[in-house]
Amino acid sequence: MPKAASDGQKAPAGLLAALADFRYELRRFLHFSESAALEAGLQPQQHQLLLQVAGATESTQVTIAYVAGRLALKHNSAVELVDRSEREGLLERTADAKDRRCALLRLTRKGRKMLERLSDAHARELYEMGPRLIAALEDVREHAVSAASMEAQ
Repeated sequence: MPKAASDGQKAPAGLLAALADFRYELRRFLHFSESAALEAGLQPQQHQLLLQVAGATESTQVTIAYVAGRLALKHNSAVELVDRSEREGLLERTADAKDRRCALLRLTRKGRKMLERLSDAHARELYEMGPRLIAALEDVREHAVSAASMEAQ
């Protein structure tokens, strides 16, 4: 636990403002992302699922446990999300040749096309808002460095 939180000291106003600005910029992007997914006919978590499946490295076994971890979901919630996405033709499951109990996930052509459209829109949005996000994050980092050096004294 940070020292300021544990000994009753207040966080500096500059840090709070920097955190608030960063959270605002981050929330603006997340709102864009959620709205874009809904407009494309996906639930936001389905979009995130497709992104994690498609973005996994070649050496990664993309399983329900993997996507549950990447999406910070409980296993049963990930199963429901995969089931719904599979019913909608966005991804498919195949049994692992080495462990038949383990299902491997991959995108279907439909899932890949939807993800490509959404990814293009996200890249354009990040190109526009990226400088604000970066500036807000750098401001938080500067305040964190100042706070850390004050704690060390």
